[in-house]
Amino acid sequence: MNEVFSSMTMLFTPQALGLLMLGTSLGVIVGAIPGLTGAMLIALSLPLTFTMSPENALVLLVSMYVGTVSGGLITATLLRIPGTPASMMTTLDGYPMAKNGQPGRALGLGVSASFIGGLVSWVFLVLLSGPLAELSMTFGPWEFFALVLMALVLIASVSGESLSRGLLAGFLGVLTAMPGSSPATGMTRLTFGMHELDDGFKLLPVLIGLFAVNQVITEILKLHRPVEAITVSRAGLFLTLAEWKRNAVNLIRSSFIGTFIGILPGIGANIGSVVAYSAAKTTSKTPEKFGHGSEEGIIASEAANNATVGGALIPLIAMGIPGSVIDAILLGALVIHGLQPGPLLFEQNPDVVYIIMGTMFVANLFMFLFMMFSVQWLAKLASVPRNVLIPIILTFCVIGTYSLANRFFDVWVMLAFGVIGFGIEKLRIPIAPFVIGFVLAPIAEEHLTEGLMQTGGNWSPLVTRPIAGSLTLIAVLLFAVTLFQHWKQKNACKP
Repeated sequence: MNEVFSSMTMLFTPQALGLLMLGTSLGVIVGAIPGLTGAMLIALSLPLTFTMSPENALVLLVSMYVGTVSGGLITATLLRIPGTPASMMTTLDGYPMAKNGQPGRALGLGVSASFIGGLVSWVFLVLLSGPLAELSMTFGPWEFFALVLMALVLIASVSGESLSRGLLAGFLGVLTAMPGSSPATGMTRLTFGMHELDDGFKLLPVLIGLFAVNQVITEILKLHRPVEAITVSRAGLFLTLAEWKRNAVNLIRSSFIGTFIGILPGIGANIGSVVAYSAAKTTSKTPEKFGHGSEEGIIASEAANNATVGGALIPLIAMGIPGSVIDAILLGALVIHGLQPGPLLFEQNPDVVYIIMGTMFVANLFMFLFMMFSVQWLAKLASVPRNVLIPIILTFCVIGTYSLANRFFDVWVMLAFGVIGFGIEKLRIPIAPFVIGFVLAPIAEEHLTEGLMQTGGNWSPLVTRPIAGSLTLIAVLLFAVTLFQHWKQKNACKP
């Protein structure tokens, strides 16, 4: 209880509150600008936190996380362009409602649903993180390897339409993590004589390249496109009590779906919104309205995608497993600040855990107030000229990457992965499996090496130990189900 009190006291200091409001506001603004993503913002902001305390750094980064997922609904509603992938389903009903003369109504529904989704997932974050962390304290290297194996298998679930492309992306991510020191022998490998690679590719340059530089290249190619001006009225922005009651079931159901999909490593907010949207349409009394400005569709999508934030934070702080791409960056932030993600975080740094929980709650509250009272101004962000944004973003990319270790090698790595990210997306190879493979491969190798050393090279504990065997079985079943679904989908497309 003392840790909770001290953490909340720390969170409500002027500096921490200022960082929280700054982070949430920046997140909403970046989410509202087409082409900018939460992963880009957080990756660029990570170097700025090097001089901060771990607590203040996490306040800033977690509040950005909350803000970016919410901000994406603005352009999804007004321009039919998802500001973030998580707002993909919001375009289906938000844009038709805005076109029908109710942009304020559409935005009000989205912001309100985002707020409720965030609060519901926060409750689960508080209730489940501790018990999960206690359970994972009983884990040995084989249990952790099986858990990471299960997360790696979920790469198949984020592979999009092509399973082979997704698995290829995951393999490339694992391969990218290979250069550097081997956990088994301590000897360097795949460095090709470059001493800069003795510690492998750093997480930050790779992430900034894949998300920020990649997006800059994409936006440069779109400079010729005209920017559309938008006007939004505040009519219908706030929901009445009767409207809250009418949509209560949809709000709670979609929030639950988003939370539990967020817990699954590697799935993401976009999948959560798709599943919640489908559930809302299936149970609706007026399914014919979906896709034509349905209130239920907007609420389902936005409640679910914001709920995945709290859901994804649960495996991150309880077991050290990132639930999404942004959580992979947050995992890197914890390590950079000398913190051990997973069950030891509760034991060694409980104040950090409570800071994360408190930040999520307060950031959701601030996000709701900020978006509701500045929605007309935020709508204008959708028409910011790209030729103004691109040089600013690229400058921050270079400064942020160079500041990691004060060497230009990291800048070249960042630029190279920007081109690689642009190239693989052009080939319709998804980036999410690449990032998940890159982040999880070293963790998997470390635990596997430790387990094999303990057993003298015997692999049997992976299936004979109860928890490890159960997780391995789940991984095999998940992979089999995914293979079957892709096979079924492929056959259904054949004439």
